[in-house]
Amino acid sequence: MDRDTEARALLPAVAEARSWLFVPGDRRDRFGKAATSGADLVICDLEDAVTTDRKTAARTEVVRWLQEGGVACVRINARGTPHYDADVAALAGLPGLRAVMVPKAEDSRAVTELSETVGPHTPVVPLVETALGVHRAYDLAGAQGVVRLAFGSLDFALDIGATETAATLLFARTSLVVASRAARVAAPVDGVTRAFDDPLVIEADAAAAAGLGFGGKLCIHPRQVAAVNGAFSPSEEDVRRARRLLDSVSDGSAGRLDGEMVDRPVVERARQVLRQAGVEPRPGPARRS
Repeated sequence: MDRDTEARALLPAVAEARSWLFVPGDRRDRFGKAATSGADLVICDLEDAVTTDRKTAARTEVVRWLQEGGVACVRINARGTPHYDADVAALAGLPGLRAVMVPKAEDSRAVTELSETVGPHTPVVPLVETALGVHRAYDLAGAQGVVRLAFGSLDFALDIGATETAATLLFARTSLVVASRAARVAAPVDGVTRAFDDPLVIEADAAAAAGLGFGGKLCIHPRQVAAVNGAFSPSEEDVRRARRLLDSVSDGSAGRLDGEMVDRPVVERARQVLRQAGVEPRPGPARRS
């Protein structure tokens, strides 16, 4: 497979990834475990998970992993830090690099410059963590090389001086969803859930994010992965209902199923559910003139 073909094949994987599992960049002993955790994408972290005195060592470990057959997205250090340029230079052209996540993303021009440096075959994921980043979400989503946005919920709450609750972060979350759709990139990736010993908490958080229109979620522990994958995948009941709904509509007109109205948006949503489940929906009826 040539490089262009491989790059095209990787784009859907990044755009459709549900679970994004962080692993500290200086803990090579955890890379393999993360890769076999069931996560759709592993993020080797060079930023928050690594202390300042370990930055160089972490970069070396991650580069070696990606050169020797490892596969991962890499979160680099933020632009303007002493480590940014070295991170970008070290990653450019590595065969196992699936995407670059840039923290504290606020400037679309800086994102474009990053894309030009790492090359057109490497998707860029801006991590939106500030009020200014949310304000500029559409520009970030539309920047060169961007496949989707991610939400740094903890840092965002800190930036605006808010307690991290569903209510205080709702505007930011919906802003990222709307900006992503308007820019025609994949649905964004929601922020982390700090609790990893209580499956009910991660299940609820992931389901809430999916309900808002997110397409995936950042994970900080392998125990969160299964719940996240489940929340962003149609259930068997979802698939059954979508099939029943499509079977109930034959001519494209509005109808009803189980006492609820069925019209075009409902039909299109049912088709989306089947496509997400890997089932090709039957062609829709021709639109009436």
